[in-house]
Amino acid sequence: MMKKILIIQGNPVSPSYNGAIAEAYRNGAVQAGAEVRMITLNELEFNMNLEGGYRNKLPLEPDLLEAQEAIKWAEHLVWVFPIWWGGPPALFKGFIDRIFMPGYAFKYHKGKLLPDQLLKGRTARMITTMDGPNWYYKWFQGEPAHKMMKISTFALTGIKPVRITPVDLVGKQSEEQRKKWLEKIEQLGRKMG
Repeated sequence: MMKKILIIQGNPVSPSYNGAIAEAYRNGAVQAGAEVRMITLNELEFNMNLEGGYRNKLPLEPDLLEAQEAIKWAEHLVWVFPIWWGGPPALFKGFIDRIFMPGYAFKYHKGKLLPDQLLKGRTARMITTMDGPNWYYKWFQGEPAHKMMKISTFALTGIKPVRITPVDLVGKQSEEQRKKWLEKIEQLGRKMG
């Protein structure tokens, strides 16, 4: 059975190792028979700032409307982004702020504490890169970007399970080590998980 996979590549720098990771995952998933779409955030045109908050929402730009449709289409979401200062880049966070809106990703009802999860039925994998060691990010920094996405974004909207693949020490890796990581990521794509 063909699986519908959407890869969202969130590094604002191009070209990047995140781009190579997204391509490796895509290649593996396509080889396994998945239908794959890809969104590269730095190619989209949109205002990253959620001006007016939820009350005076900006209308969504065409690129964001297409991204919302792609997320609704997908069964599995693969989020590829770097960790900068403990969190995702502003472009990535702005994308989340703008598209995961009430009525699209979740819906509150008067008298209920928790919202309806409007993106149920989807699974996710986050592949994050960082220059520091993952053990430091996990045990000393508390994994803020991973928790933001897994708990505050995906759990609220119904996306589960969420798996995380941290690629650490990127700036210190040899070309051979980087190639090995790309091979591992391609294998993840073949497993479509």
